[in-house]
Amino acid sequence: MRSVTAKEMYDIDRKAINDYQLSGVLLMENAGRAIAEKIQAELTKDMKAVVLIGAGNNGGDGFVIARTLLNLGFQLDVIQLVADADIKGDAAEHKAILTKFNCPIIHVDQTALCQKLIHSADIIIDAMLGIGFKGRLKEPYRSVVEEVNTLETKVVAVDIPSGVPAETTNQPITAIKADLTYCIEAPKPSAFIERYASFYGKWEIVEIGLPSRLIEASSKEVWTLEKVKQTLPRREQHSHKGSHGKGLIIGGTKTMPGAARLTANAALRSGAGLLTVATSQEALPVVASGVTEATFLDLDDEQIDLLAEIKSFDAIAIGMGMGRSDQTQLIVDTVLTSEKPVVVDADGLFYLKNRLSELKNRKAPTILTPHPGEMAMLIDQSIEQIKNNPFEIAKSFAVKHQLYLVLKGAYTIVTAPNGYQTINQTGNPALAKGGSGDCLAGIILAQVMQKGTIEASLANACYIHGLAADLAVEKDHSMIDFLATDLINFLPKAFRTCLD
Repeated sequence: MRSVTAKEMYDIDRKAINDYQLSGVLLMENAGRAIAEKIQAELTKDMKAVVLIGAGNNGGDGFVIARTLLNLGFQLDVIQLVADADIKGDAAEHKAILTKFNCPIIHVDQTALCQKLIHSADIIIDAMLGIGFKGRLKEPYRSVVEEVNTLETKVVAVDIPSGVPAETTNQPITAIKADLTYCIEAPKPSAFIERYASFYGKWEIVEIGLPSRLIEASSKEVWTLEKVKQTLPRREQHSHKGSHGKGLIIGGTKTMPGAARLTANAALRSGAGLLTVATSQEALPVVASGVTEATFLDLDDEQIDLLAEIKSFDAIAIGMGMGRSDQTQLIVDTVLTSEKPVVVDADGLFYLKNRLSELKNRKAPTILTPHPGEMAMLIDQSIEQIKNNPFEIAKSFAVKHQLYLVLKGAYTIVTAPNGYQTINQTGNPALAKGGSGDCLAGIILAQVMQKGTIEASLANACYIHGLAADLAVEKDHSMIDFLATDLINFLPKAFRTCLD
């Protein structure tokens, strides 16, 4: 599944019409009928639907939906929010067809009647504004949207809730709060941005016959269970512990030993063949007591040549619970001079800010895993700016510094050095606890040491991390009591789900 921007969707439509000889009227018919078929499941013959229609293709889809439902015997009213002259092109053709079915079309300037119809509806279908909308809502849209949002009536949005941008905007928004959104062919990026996601409600994809190769050309991929099953490496019959990676975790201090311990256990549960934890002398007993299967290095031992030790490992994760000190700085610098894949998290990110320009020269993959606050620190922007525009910020950063960026959030976005992005949908608010990110770092470390591309390994790690939390709260935990250690305990079930 891909996520497409408004520009990409317009280009796809244009190519479908010009290169594939698919008429706009046909595509609009397909869209409206596909959505009407879905809406049927929400209606009974004694219920009343109201279709709110604006100009453009979204409104055209609304005319087809209205005609299809009317022809099936459902009760409905159509409210048109724009002048007749503003209904043009393919939408005008479908409006003309609808009128042949003796469907009355009420204009929004019939204020009292429109309000009465909206308030008496059992379901409201939002076909007012589509992906081309930008800026702030103007009248009469604003008043209608505000009126609808005061009701408890079920609202279904066509492609995108009216008032929500396809990507993002810096302006405050007023938008339809849909219970269900039927996205045409692909969700738009705003469905995965915290600020807008709630307006969509639940969303589903409807296919309308656009050539799949045009959709698949998008560089934003929504990672699914099917994709995980296709790409998650299986173990060969005669593999051994050396076949699945020798990983090094560097982290933990006297006051934060648990971070390294969580990362280590998550890595082991996620397939690492061999694992060593390098930590401070004071943290070592705490970490070692909870990670039976690992070996250890004492970072305070002056006899240890860390750069020499690193040479025997396949990949490194650094930063979890390290604290901020001159020693941390030195260790991070040492690790980055190596030619090993490196996962940098937590305190390790703090020391990268002044060295970002050096990362593109590394010969091995560099993987950064910031949450929005850490990302804001790295690029001197506010957390709000990061959350409001995660796709473009992540892409610009990863391409500029030639690294892999795992920008954590409700929808974690993984960006490769070439700008390719994957979007993770698993996970829930139970993960809003200290230690969740430490677990993710361990899963990532284990996965990048397996066979397969870095892109797939990172996407799979994020998916499995969130899936473990989803499985945990299904029956065994609430979103309140769930801990990072519980996440590790549910990794076996998550992997089994992905491997079966």
